Parts: sequence; C-alpha cells; structure tokens
Amino acid sequence: MDWSERANCREADPDLFFPIGDRGPTLVQIERAKAVCHDCPVLERCLDWALRSGPLEGIWGGTTEGERRALMRRPAPGTDAAAA
Repeated sequence: MDWSERANCREADPDLFFPIGDRGPTLVQIERAKAVCHDCPVLERCLDWALRSGPLEGIWGGTTEGERRALMRRPAPGTDAAAA
C-alpha cells in the first residue's frame, strides 16, 4: 500500500490544500488544511516527499510552500553551520 492511501487528506476536499495566496481569508483555509494534516499517520512521509520533490504548490506534510523553502535552507541536523 502506498503511504498516500493512508493520508487524512484523501477524505477532504482537495481544493482545501491549494489556497490562493497567503493573506486575509486564505489564512483560515491554510489553518484548516494544516488541521487535517496535524494528526495524519503519514505526515512525516508526506513532508519528506514534498521536500524531495522540489517546489510544489499547496499544503504538503502540514507545511506551506514558504515553510518548505525555509526548511530546505536550514542546515541538516548534525552539521556545523558555522563551519560552512
């Protein structure tokens, strides 16, 4: 079984996970999508997939596009960022 078949979002409206913008009423939509992700049994696998897949629109692994970009800029755990 593919991990995505166990995702909470399979039972939700797909449009919820693809907000237009990141201001005003759209923030409510983003929070609603993240709430679906919050207790998802495959949250970590989804986020990992989204980070490895490159730029993706929408909410994946409980994160927005901007949040994933910020995660990708962080040094990997166990690396010495000061030495870079």
